Amino acid sequence: MHLTSLIVTAGVVAAAPSFNRRGAPSHKPNVTNIQVGPRPYFLVDAMEDGPLKSKLESCAEKPIRHAPQFSISHRGGPLQIPEHSRQGMMAAARMGAGIVECDVAFTSDRQLVCRHSQCDLHTTTNILTIPELAAKCTVPFQPATDTTPAKAKCCTADITLADFKSLCAKMDSSNSSATTPEEYQYGGPAWRTELYDTCATPMAHHEYIDLIESLGLQFSPELKTPEVPMPFQGNYTQEMYAQQLIDDYKRAHINPSRVWPQSFLDKDIFYWLQHEPAFGKQAIYLDERMDTDVGYEAAVASLPELAKKGVKIMAPPISALLNATEGGEIVPSEYAVTAKKVGLDIITWSLERFPPLAQAAAEDNYFVKSFASTVKGDGDMYRIVDALAQKVGVRGIFSDWPATVTYYASCMGLN
Repeated sequence: MHLTSLIVTAGVVAAAPSFNRRGAPSHKPNVTNIQVGPRPYFLVDAMEDGPLKSKLESCAEKPIRHAPQFSISHRGGPLQIPEHSRQGMMAAARMGAGIVECDVAFTSDRQLVCRHSQCDLHTTTNILTIPELAAKCTVPFQPATDTTPAKAKCCTADITLADFKSLCAKMDSSNSSATTPEEYQYGGPAWRTELYDTCATPMAHHEYIDLIESLGLQFSPELKTPEVPMPFQGNYTQEMYAQQLIDDYKRAHINPSRVWPQSFLDKDIFYWLQHEPAFGKQAIYLDERMDTDVGYEAAVASLPELAKKGVKIMAPPISALLNATEGGEIVPSEYAVTAKKVGLDIITWSLERFPPLAQAAAEDNYFVKSFASTVKGDGDMYRIVDALAQKVGVRGIFSDWPATVTYYASCMGLN
């Protein structure tokens, strides 16, 4: 696959809206030659024989279609390409993702940029190898010793937008044994390749908007929870931050029907519902409250009230939506059943954010822990996707490699 083949001019205007089979507005993408590569076929081949495998095999030689809302790019394509980079977003578009995500953080000059965490620059960029920028980090690089690991902490709020744009995006990794900034750059898991880790281009939020608009796709900006005290610099409030995100789309004349703003903070969702209702009605409440048993029960109990307050879409992790029976079947969880019962739509995260499935199950990985007992290996990937789509009824799946979800959506007619 040649990423450069996706280059288009910023002036291209997206096609007029159409409606997908679920009745939701979608736009015809300017990327039409969808390429999912060998991975979906590898996963299908690894499946146990049965109706689902037969169905997915039957689509092997059929054209792959774009998935307007079901296939959602999580951070671009970070299974292989540096996250939140232009190259990763272009790859996601070529893999048929209908919605591309930009996690939004702010710089010291209050400009919005795409970054998964406000303070991850030391692991996702080369900032530590640029002395004048490394010196601005909240915690400058400290080499490993015999008793302590190497550490650093570099935040978008430490630097300006111009500084940010001078960086190279890289695969999210670090080396805890490093004694130099150069050694600290690499240390990721073996199942994430560094083949494309060659100074990828970091994205400002407005550049992301221009790119996704030129591709005719949809937007999912996540307002990242600040890791610096708010109000920032004494007067930049959380509300100003939430409004600035929406203002960028209004300034670019983007139809609200193409924007799916997200946040883990309920106050952000309620702010958009009250002050920007056209955007707020598609706001995605990212829900991680189920990280404990008590939190899970509280999250389930809160769903009816959230629906009454106008929340339309909940987005918990995959493990919050699925359970395994003693017979090995993957079934909807109490959370999934309750959300549907009270009329909430569901989006989930994040497929292929985890190691190969046999390893993930053995480690009781966060994303598969609720059904790990029925997982044997990568041949179960499409069992998970199918359970989410057909049994839970999710409207979309965030994935670190969108091709996997696109292939399923195309084969099952979810485009």
